[in-house]
Amino acid sequence: MATQLSYARNGIITKEMEYAASIENINSEILRKGIEEGTIIIPANIKHENLKPIAIGKGITTKINANIGSSKVRACMDEELEKTRLCMKHGADTVMDLSTSGNLNEIREAIIRESTIPIGTVPTYQVVKENNTIDDLKEEDFLDIIELQAKQGIDFMTIHAGVLQKTLPLLKTRLTGVVSRGGAILVKWMKANNKENPLYTQFDQICEIFEKYDVAFSLGDSLRPGSLHDATDKAQIAELKILGQLTKRAWEKNCQVMIEGPGHIPLNEIKLNVELAKKYCHNAPFYVLGPLVTDIAPGYDHITSAIGAATAGMHGADFLCYVTPAEHLGLPTPEMVKQGIITYKIAAHAADIAKHIPNARKRDDELSKARCNFDWEKQFALSLDPETAKKMRSDLSLDDNFCSMCGPDFCSMRLYSKINGMKK
Repeated sequence: MATQLSYARNGIITKEMEYAASIENINSEILRKGIEEGTIIIPANIKHENLKPIAIGKGITTKINANIGSSKVRACMDEELEKTRLCMKHGADTVMDLSTSGNLNEIREAIIRESTIPIGTVPTYQVVKENNTIDDLKEEDFLDIIELQAKQGIDFMTIHAGVLQKTLPLLKTRLTGVVSRGGAILVKWMKANNKENPLYTQFDQICEIFEKYDVAFSLGDSLRPGSLHDATDKAQIAELKILGQLTKRAWEKNCQVMIEGPGHIPLNEIKLNVELAKKYCHNAPFYVLGPLVTDIAPGYDHITSAIGAATAGMHGADFLCYVTPAEHLGLPTPEMVKQGIITYKIAAHAADIAKHIPNARKRDDELSKARCNFDWEKQFALSLDPETAKKMRSDLSLDDNFCSMCGPDFCSMRLYSKINGMKK
């Protein structure tokens, strides 16, 4: 069975590789080589028919993911489709459907039909919902749902296969325990049944399903820190080493892999966390949630996490999972989804500039020139959120040749232009 990885290993450049390379403005052979080495992936399920492929990994632009999904609090397919459209409109590179309530298959199928960007899931959520239990789940229940979602066209799945019985005692010193929803489900099942993690014991079977449909692994960090207190502790690092072992096993089956990372990390530990992930997981693409650099800002965690995300990206993280203002508080509204996306577009772009991605700063320079020339329309066109910028300017009802901060008499750019004999 052919996957992007198997094609790359055989020296074949696929149409997905060609398309992704054109978006990155790089030679498709460079992309193929990265996929072959495991440092780049293209999540592209063969069943996702309207997909516009994207590449994630080393040496290319930092990507962002947006989470959506229903819950018992609010389960509306139309709202999730609206969120999906907002994700595409405002520049999310992928979407994860984390729905836990409503008709999950119907919601997911609608999202896949709507979306031209890759879709990810955490299949464990549906396993629990469909069987209405955690403790009494059968091991094969996990495989059934994984295959069902693969057949639907899901491009990447979070598989929490790295939390094992031997890692559970390491949680005793934690302040916030297990904060991964998928990880907590598996820990509860493992304790109730006194058995090893079924996603670990059945990992080869999962690889067979993923190879058949070319689903990419997002190896989940069940033991990611949910507080600064728990950051970079023994439990987190022990799981990371196991994920490195699973990465090699997946590669042997021609499956693409990326690694999920924290979480909540003090700013001074972010570089170390990226380096450890790359070291233990053989330079597979690294996917981080934030990380949040402080725990005291509920309602503003899109900001606390974007600080960490930009820093992680600068140090080599490849993929940033957005956080909305509702993180830790509730299900985000469509407007909060937009805020999360724009915030993370800023973080990813800042990281690309710091990493010296070719032409990353070109847009900044063009906007700065337009700003100096008081070319407002060009400024709006080049901005990450033209609608908000244009509305903000319009609401102030100002002349075109100065901004509201300085006014016409104290505008620094107007003064400087007069000094240099330029007309403003």
